[in-house]
Amino acid sequence: MKKIIVSEWISLDGVFDASLMGEWNAPYHSDSRADYIKDSILSCGAMLYGRKTYEMLAPYWSALKNNEMGVADKLNNAPKYVVSSTLRTADWGDSTIVRGEIAGEIKKLKKSSGGDILVQGSATLVRSLLDAGLVDELRLLVHPIIMGKGERFFRDGMHTGLQLTRTLTLDMGVMALYYQPV
Repeated sequence: MKKIIVSEWISLDGVFDASLMGEWNAPYHSDSRADYIKDSILSCGAMLYGRKTYEMLAPYWSALKNNEMGVADKLNNAPKYVVSSTLRTADWGDSTIVRGEIAGEIKKLKKSSGGDILVQGSATLVRSLLDAGLVDELRLLVHPIIMGKGERFFRDGMHTGLQLTRTLTLDMGVMALYYQPV
């Protein structure tokens, strides 16, 4: 059975706001962080996105044709599933819109053949997957900065027990934390 692996990039106080990435993400760029992200993408069999993340990523990556950053080919050609009740078309590579009873549809995806399913961004989707017990691993790439502003990944009222299974220290104080829901 495929695993659902969630990979989120956040500040120390949980900010994952894409509009503020220049403040909390970009200053911590390093080769080790780039390799970590690349390995995460290349090791999956498919991607799962919420509509907002899909619409943010699709125009950028679909325009790249020379395997930029070592992941463009994977992102453009791997199966992509986008959860949305409003999206009419999904034209980025091998994309399928997932509608209906989402938990049931994701359970079917997990039972299909192929490698694990990677979820990046897509906070609303991830929260519902956590609530439904469908996340097998949560990977947090934590950047050593307290933002004090911006959209946070973890919302008031969220409650999910986690067990730390692995840590990885990257350059510039960035930590990769691997958790399994308990």
